[in-house]
Amino acid sequence: MYKKILVPLDGSPLAETVLPHAEALAKLEGAEIVILRVPATPTAEYFARDPVIGESIRQDIEIEAKDYVNKAVDALKNDQIRVTGIVQEGAVPETILAVADETHADMIAMSTHGRTGVSRWLMGSVADRVVHYAHIPVMLIHPN
Repeated sequence: MYKKILVPLDGSPLAETVLPHAEALAKLEGAEIVILRVPATPTAEYFARDPVIGESIRQDIEIEAKDYVNKAVDALKNDQIRVTGIVQEGAVPETILAVADETHADMIAMSTHGRTGVSRWLMGSVADRVVHYAHIPVMLIHPN
Protein backbone atom coordinates (compact mmCIF):
# COMPACT_ATOMS: atom_id res chain seq x y z
CA MET A 1 0.00 0.00 0.00
CA TYR A 2 2.73 2.49 0.96
CA LYS A 3 5.90 2.58 -1.10
CA LYS A 4 7.42 5.87 0.09
CA ILE A 5 6.92 7.62 3.44
CA LEU A 6 8.05 11.24 3.83
CA VAL A 7 9.23 12.03 7.36
CA PRO A 8 9.92 15.73 7.98
CA LEU A 9 12.18 16.36 10.99
CA ASP A 10 13.16 19.69 12.53
CA GLY A 11 16.05 18.40 14.63
CA SER A 12 14.09 18.27 17.87
CA PRO A 13 13.51 15.19 20.03
CA LEU A 14 9.77 15.85 19.74
CA ALA A 15 9.89 15.59 15.96
CA GLU A 16 11.90 12.38 16.20
CA THR A 17 9.11 10.64 18.14
CA VAL A 18 7.61 9.77 14.75
CA LEU A 19 10.63 7.68 13.70
CA PRO A 20 9.71 4.38 15.44
CA HIS A 21 6.22 4.58 13.94
CA ALA A 22 7.48 5.35 10.44
CA GLU A 23 10.12 2.62 10.74
CA ALA A 24 7.55 0.01 11.81
CA LEU A 25 5.25 0.97 8.94
CA ALA A 26 8.13 0.92 6.45
CA LYS A 27 9.15 -2.57 7.59
CA LEU A 28 5.57 -3.80 7.41
CA GLU A 29 4.95 -2.34 3.96
CA GLY A 30 8.46 -2.71 2.51
CA ALA A 31 8.43 1.05 2.00
CA GLU A 32 11.24 3.55 1.65
CA ILE A 33 11.53 6.41 4.14
CA VAL A 34 12.49 9.86 2.93
CA ILE A 35 13.88 12.02 5.74
CA LEU A 36 13.35 15.74 5.09
CA ARG A 37 14.90 18.65 6.96
CA VAL A 38 13.81 22.20 6.20
CA PRO A 39 16.32 24.34 8.10
CA ALA A 40 15.49 27.79 9.43
CA THR A 41 17.56 30.37 7.59
CA PRO A 42 18.35 34.00 8.41
CA THR A 43 15.80 36.52 7.23
CA ALA A 44 16.41 38.83 4.29
CA GLU A 45 16.78 41.71 6.76
CA TYR A 46 19.75 39.98 8.33
CA PHE A 47 21.40 39.46 4.94
CA ALA A 48 20.87 43.15 4.13
CA ARG A 49 22.70 44.24 7.29
CA ASP A 50 25.76 42.09 6.73
CA PRO A 51 25.65 39.80 3.68
CA VAL A 52 28.96 38.08 4.52
CA ILE A 53 27.91 37.06 8.02
CA GLY A 54 24.41 36.16 6.82
CA GLU A 55 25.80 33.87 4.13
CA SER A 56 28.24 32.29 6.60
CA ILE A 57 25.37 31.56 9.00
CA ARG A 58 23.28 30.13 6.17
CA GLN A 59 26.13 27.80 5.18
CA ASP A 60 26.62 26.67 8.79
CA ILE A 61 22.90 25.95 9.11
CA GLU A 62 22.94 23.96 5.86
CA ILE A 63 25.96 21.90 6.98
CA GLU A 64 24.28 21.16 10.33
CA ALA A 65 21.05 20.14 8.57
CA LYS A 66 22.90 17.81 6.17
CA ASP A 67 24.83 16.22 9.05
CA TYR A 68 21.58 15.71 10.97
CA VAL A 69 19.85 14.10 7.99
CA ASN A 70 22.87 11.88 7.26
CA LYS A 71 22.87 10.60 10.86
CA ALA A 72 19.15 9.86 10.70
CA VAL A 73 19.60 8.08 7.35
CA ASP A 74 22.53 6.02 8.68
CA ALA A 75 20.57 4.97 11.78
CA LEU A 76 17.66 3.73 9.65
CA LYS A 77 19.99 1.96 7.21
CA ASN A 78 21.47 0.10 10.18
CA ASP A 79 17.94 -1.18 10.83
CA GLN A 80 17.71 -2.45 7.23
CA ILE A 81 15.31 0.29 6.10
CA ARG A 82 15.54 1.76 2.60
CA VAL A 83 16.02 5.44 3.25
CA THR A 84 17.11 8.66 1.58
CA GLY A 85 17.63 12.13 2.96
CA ILE A 86 16.81 15.58 1.65
CA VAL A 87 17.66 19.06 2.93
CA GLN A 88 15.67 21.82 1.29
CA GLU A 89 15.15 25.47 2.18
CA GLY A 90 11.78 27.16 2.12
CA ALA A 91 8.62 27.76 4.07
CA VAL A 92 8.20 24.60 6.12
CA PRO A 93 4.63 23.45 5.31
CA GLU A 94 4.90 24.35 1.65
CA THR A 95 8.29 22.66 1.34
CA ILE A 96 7.01 19.48 2.98
CA LEU A 97 4.12 19.35 0.53
CA ALA A 98 6.35 20.13 -2.47
CA VAL A 99 8.85 17.42 -1.51
CA ALA A 100 5.99 14.96 -1.02
CA ASP A 101 4.93 15.66 -4.62
CA GLU A 102 8.49 15.62 -6.01
CA THR A 103 9.37 12.30 -4.37
CA HIS A 104 5.98 10.72 -5.12
CA ALA A 105 5.46 9.97 -1.44
CA ASP A 106 2.42 7.88 -0.53
CA MET A 107 2.25 9.20 3.03
CA ILE A 108 3.63 11.93 5.26
CA ALA A 109 4.47 10.84 8.81
CA MET A 110 5.23 13.57 11.32
CA SER A 111 4.86 14.46 14.95
CA THR A 112 3.08 17.46 16.35
CA HIS A 113 4.73 19.72 18.89
CA GLY A 114 1.58 19.71 20.98
CA ARG A 115 1.32 23.49 21.16
CA THR A 116 -1.97 24.87 22.39
CA GLY A 117 -3.48 28.24 23.12
CA VAL A 118 -1.55 31.42 22.42
CA SER A 119 1.70 29.73 21.35
CA ARG A 120 -0.19 27.75 18.71
CA TRP A 121 -1.97 30.88 17.53
CA LEU A 122 1.26 32.90 17.34
CA MET A 123 3.46 30.21 15.78
CA GLY A 124 0.85 28.41 13.75
CA SER A 125 0.86 24.72 13.25
CA VAL A 126 2.93 23.12 10.52
CA ALA A 127 1.02 19.88 11.06
CA ASP A 128 -2.35 21.62 10.61
CA ARG A 129 -1.27 23.16 7.34
CA VAL A 130 0.21 19.92 6.04
CA VAL A 131 -2.93 17.96 6.93
CA HIS A 132 -5.17 20.61 5.40
CA TYR A 133 -3.35 20.83 2.06
CA ALA A 134 -1.90 17.34 1.59
CA HIS A 135 -3.32 15.15 -1.15
CA ILE A 136 -1.95 11.99 0.48
CA PRO A 137 -2.49 10.44 3.92
CA VAL A 138 -0.78 12.15 6.84
CA MET A 139 0.06 10.20 10.00
CA LEU A 140 0.41 12.51 13.01
CA ILE A 141 2.06 11.35 16.19
CA HIS A 142 1.46 13.34 19.36
CA PRO A 143 4.69 13.65 21.36
CA ASN A 144 3.08 12.36 24.55
